[in-house]
Amino acid sequence: MNTYTIDTDYRIEALSEAMHIDFPEATKTYPLRLIPKDENLDIDSWVIENKEHLIGLLEKYGGILFRDFQLNDVPSFYKMIDLMGLSLLDYKERSSPRHEVSPKVYTSTDHPSDQVINMHNENSYSRKWPLKLLFYCETPSETGGETPIADSRKVLAALRKETRDKFIEKGIKYVRNLGSNLGLDWRQVFMTEDKAVIEAHCKENHMNFEWTDDDRLRLEYIGPAVRKHPVTQELSWFNHGYFFNILSMDPDFLEEILLVMSKEDFPFLSFYGDGTEIEPEVINEIKSVYQQLNVEFKWQKGDLLLLDNMLMAHGRNPYAGARKILVAMSEPQKHSDFV
Repeated sequence: MNTYTIDTDYRIEALSEAMHIDFPEATKTYPLRLIPKDENLDIDSWVIENKEHLIGLLEKYGGILFRDFQLNDVPSFYKMIDLMGLSLLDYKERSSPRHEVSPKVYTSTDHPSDQVINMHNENSYSRKWPLKLLFYCETPSETGGETPIADSRKVLAALRKETRDKFIEKGIKYVRNLGSNLGLDWRQVFMTEDKAVIEAHCKENHMNFEWTDDDRLRLEYIGPAVRKHPVTQELSWFNHGYFFNILSMDPDFLEEILLVMSKEDFPFLSFYGDGTEIEPEVINEIKSVYQQLNVEFKWQKGDLLLLDNMLMAHGRNPYAGARKILVAMSEPQKHSDFV
C-alpha cells in the first residue's frame, strides 16, 4: 500500500507554518486537508493572506478540506465564502431534489437517506455549470453519509483507451423527461412556470424540446464527455453519462420501476452521441474506475469541503440519523466558452 506525502512547493511551505497538512486517506492524493495548529489562530486574516495559495492548491489537488476552521453556523460559512472572494450562484437546470435554506445555499440533496447518489460532476449535463463547489457540514450523520470524491483527471486516465476514444468521438446524448411520475417537474428544474422562458433557453443552448399533452417536457441534446479545464488546461472526465444511465441504478430498484413505467419515460437517460446504447460493460467499467479512485472521509461538524467541479466528481453514501450537508456554487462556466 502506497502512502503519499505532500509535494513541497512554496504554497505548501507558506501554509504549513500555521496548518497541519495531509490527506484523509493515505493512499490517495486528495483532498488536501488543512487543520490549524493553533486553535486561537485568526482565521479571517489567515484566509485573506493565503487566498491565492489556496486557489492554486485547489487547482493542483482538486479539493481542499478545511477542518476546525471555527465554522460553527451558516453565517460563518457565508463569511468564509466572502473571505475567499467567491460569488454564489443560483442552482438552475436541476437534476435532483433540494431546497434553498438561505440565499444561494442549498441542501446538498433531498434524496432519501437509504439511497446512494452516484458519482458525478455538478451540472456537467448542462450548458452552464459552476467551477467551484463548497460543501458545509452543519450536522454529520450518525453513520454513513460520506461524500465520496474522485479526481476526474484520474478517472479519464484510468478508462480503457477504447472507451475514452469512443466517448471523445461520439460525445453523449442526454434525454430528460420532466414531469413524469418519477423525478422532477419542469417547473422545479428551470425555476419558472413560463414555458416561453424555457423554450428560449432550449433554443439558445441547442436543446431539442417537446411538450406533451400531459404537461410534460422532453429534452434531447448532445454534450462532450471530456472537457479541458479553463485554468490548468488539463482534460477531465466531465459528463453525466454514467449518472444519467439507467444501468447505473440499483438492479432491484430498476426492475421495480420498469414494472410501472417504460424506459423511454425515465426522468433522465444517456446514450452515445449518435443515439446508440452505452454498453453494460462500459457502464460497469466507469463504475469500477470510480470505486478504485474514490476517497471517503467521515464528516465533522464545521467541515468545509471546497471542490473544483471540473477536476473532482462527488457522490453520497446512504446514512442513518440526522444529516445536514449544505452546498453553494460559484464561478459560472458556459459551453460556448469551451467550443
